[in-house]
Order: sequence, then structure tokens, then C-alpha cells
Amino acid sequence: MVNPQNQQDSDQILLKVQDVHMTFGKVQALIGVSLEVKKGEIHSIIGPNGAGKTVLMNCINGLYRPQKGDIYFKGQRINHLRPYQRAQLGISRTFQKIELFKGMTVLDNIRLGRHVFLKSGIISGSVYVGKTKREELESRKFIEEEIIDLLEIEHIRHKVVGMLPYGLQKRVELGRALALEPELLILDEPLAGLNLEEVEDMARFILDINEEERWKVTCILVEHDMGVVMDISNRVFVLNFGNPIADGPPEEIQRNPEVIKAYLGEEDLYATRR
Repeated sequence: MVNPQNQQDSDQILLKVQDVHMTFGKVQALIGVSLEVKKGEIHSIIGPNGAGKTVLMNCINGLYRPQKGDIYFKGQRINHLRPYQRAQLGISRTFQKIELFKGMTVLDNIRLGRHVFLKSGIISGSVYVGKTKREELESRKFIEEEIIDLLEIEHIRHKVVGMLPYGLQKRVELGRALALEPELLILDEPLAGLNLEEVEDMARFILDINEEERWKVTCILVEHDMGVVMDISNRVFVLNFGNPIADGPPEEIQRNPEVIKAYLGEEDLYATRR
């Protein structure tokens, strides 16, 4: 007989990474990494440079295929699925280095994130009638009334992305990821290169995406800003040169001697407690 509590816990697990190994030549990037991300969480992943954080994200969204181990999303094994197929399931992502089309406008970049919802054929698309027109109007309404309003970018909606400050480009990339209406949003160093005010804004956007009833998006956050990580995360997972060394609530991670030695250090630990 299935234990009801175990079944309930299983139903809450949105993403499961099980014993994943990834090697590049002689470099072991991931060594037996296992991770469970529950629905509704902000689950952060931290570790020193070269720890394997981005490699793990690439395995989750399909850019890499691990040599060993399994990845499950909503109970479905997704190892064999390509990135676009995982996007169709509800996994979206931002990148450490901004991956926008710099010669296109803000609106056009965000619209690209709606590609998985476009089902019309060549004929209706060529004449812009029927299903194509309905899809376009629905996408435009969603982008303009939901995403642009949330990220406070109304004033730049028609601007060419390449002409915008770096901080605003980060918002646009987040907007494109949200256009997919994901269930799981992977955020790879969204605060990197931002000034203090921009960091505060981005942290607020992430919390809104996670908590607001309209969104309720589960987030995986890869980040070096320990103040923000400890403030907004439900759980923190720690990697050190491919090895998982801890996973737990922020207050537990801050006290973990192995984490302090490998990554936080006494000075950084003090900074997160101020």
C-alpha cells in the first residue's frame, strides 16, 4: 500500500535530478548530483566558480545530456528531450550572458518566447487571418498586460534592445523567459553586473514571479550574491567542484562548516547575517 504522505511529497516534487554525472574530457563537472525541487520553491544553487552550477542548468534544460543519471520533470523522465521539447513542457531559462537579439525591439524579443504557443499553419500565417490573428492578439495582450507591467518596462517597449543599458536588457531577457508561461524558471546569475538599485528591483521581480497568484512560478536561482540568496530562497543547494555538499534551508546552510570552508568563508558568512 502506498503511504499517503509519501504520495503527497512525491506530488510536490516538480523537478528531480538523480545521480547525474557529466564529464568533459578529464574534467568531472558533475559527480553524482541529486536534487529535488518542490513546487512553489525558490531553490538556489551556489558554489565557487567552476563548481558545475551552469553545467547542471544545461543538463536540466537539455543543452547537455549527462553521461549517467536521470532527470525528471513532473514525474516524466526527460533525458531524451531536446531543449525546445522541455520548453514545451514548461521549463524556461535566462542565461548568465545575455542572449537577446540586439537589433530587435523589446517587444519583438519577448514575443519570441511565445513560439511554443503558435499553432497556426503556413496558409493562415501568410494572410494573417483566423487562428493566426487570434494567436497574435492573445500573445500581445499577455505580453503587454502581464509581463511588461510586471517588469516595469512600458517606457522601453519599442526600443531596440542593443541600445538599452545592461540592467534593462536583463529585464527583457527575464520577460522573454516569462513569455513561455513556465512552471519552472531557471535563473542563471540574474544579478550579475547590476548595481545596487537594479539588484533590489530584480530580487523583487523574482519574488513577485514566485509568489503572486497570477504567476506562482517555481524558480531555480544560480547566484553569487549571498545576501539575496539567503533572503529570498526556500532552500539552498551547494556544489563544490562537481560534488554536492549540502542542501537545506538558508539558515542551515549558513551554519554548515563544510559550506563555510568551501565557499562562504567567515567574512561572507558575516555579511549574510547583517
